[in-house]
Formats: sequence, structure tokens, C-alpha cells
Amino acid sequence: MELKFSKYQGTGNDFVMIDNRRGIFNHSDLELIARLCDRKFGIGSDGLILIEEHSKYDFEMIYINPDGSKSLCGNGSRCAVMFAHHLNMIEFETTFLTIEGPLHAIIENDLVHLRMPDVSNITTIKEDLFLHTGSPHYVRFVENVENYSVLETGKQIRESNEFAPEGTNVNFVQLKNKGEIFVRTYERGVENETLSCGTGVTASALAFGKNLKKGKVKIMTLGGGLTVRFEQVQEGVFQNIYLIGPAEKVFDGSVSV
Repeated sequence: MELKFSKYQGTGNDFVMIDNRRGIFNHSDLELIARLCDRKFGIGSDGLILIEEHSKYDFEMIYINPDGSKSLCGNGSRCAVMFAHHLNMIEFETTFLTIEGPLHAIIENDLVHLRMPDVSNITTIKEDLFLHTGSPHYVRFVENVENYSVLETGKQIRESNEFAPEGTNVNFVQLKNKGEIFVRTYERGVENETLSCGTGVTASALAFGKNLKKGKVKIMTLGGGLTVRFEQVQEGVFQNIYLIGPAEKVFDGSVSV
């Protein structure tokens, strides 16, 4: 069978996108998912996204990691919004369903403004921080993040007993300027560093801005720039969190499966 797909990327976080409104793709075929995501023997991506019909929302987004696990993906959600727009399923505003429940987004000036789930707690672990932005994220502030051992240290923290058995994503953050940070992320499920991670960028921005009632944080990643806006209604409780950035089609194609 020839499977049609699109390739999208959001600040270098790339995804195989499939219009699955007719239910042609089998979610449980983990071997096929791994093959499609493989960068040497497949299309190559950080994950696979299915767009499906839903009776109550504009669409449902199903995100699957290369290892077959599922989680919320911030950059993937932004790409899903743009994909649905290109499929003429939505215009410039949408509410869609994810594994973490419904999310709202607006497309404005070619940027996707995605409202992320509220965050109710930030936990301190030694000198580091831990919070859940739709996916679990460990945040460590470091110096010289460009040369930091992200892969080795990230893997150690991800596989530590403290976060077993599910593990955690790990972010390394450096303050660059007032209101600006540089973030590198080791992603579980991908089991590698990605050029950008939307939920990780959001977690890092909240960890950085936790002493502010309102915040607007600019974030640089290896894949480009993003912005996070938020309101802190009480200590450690964040609402109106928006992840803002580009989501672009790379190409369309088909593959024999």
C-alpha cells in the first residue's frame, strides 16, 4: 500500500504527518511507526502525528514517539494545527483533542499560538526543578549550554531510579539576556537530543520565570526561536500559558508500507 504523508517541522522538531480521517493507519503497528521515523531506513522524524476526525472538536491529534510511546508534544501540536489548516479542516483558530485533553490555538502572522495545559506545581530536586507541562520535564540551569554534555547527562537523569519506570525529559538551560534563555533538551521516547522541544521549552520558561506574576520569555534552541507567555496566579500555579512559534511544511510524499 502507498501511504501518503507530509513532513512538518517546528524549530527543527520534525514530524511525519498522516491524514488519518479514513482510519487507514493502524496505531498499534509499532514496527511500522519506528521504521517511518528512522532517519536511515525510513522517512526520518522525531515522531509521528495522526490527524483524525472527532465529533466534539475540530480534529484529534495522536502523537506517537519513535519507540511507540505516546505523550503531549508542544511543537507537534503546533505542526498539527498548521497541517489541519493546510487540509482545509480549520481556518485560523481551532480547538482540538490531544492525549492531555483539548487545546486551543490561533494562527497569526504565520506563527501558531498554542495554549498549553495549566501547570499546578514546580518541585525542587536538589538545585534543579521538575514540572509537568503535558509531559514530565526536569530542568537544570547550566553555564555554557552550547558545550554541555546533553546526551550523556540527559540519558543518566532520564534513566535514573527517581523517575522510573516512565522516565523524564531533561532540559539544560542557560540565561542569555534579560528575558531570554537558551534551551537544549534530551527527549524520552526519541532517546536523543532534539533540535527543539515544545513542552521542554515551556517548562524551562516557567522555571526561569517562576518569580514573575506575568512573563514573556524568548527561547533559543538549536532549531530556532520560540516565545512562551504565561500568568502565575499563585506560587507555582501557571495559567494562560502560550507556546508561540513557526510550524512549516517541509514536503509531501508517499511510502510503500
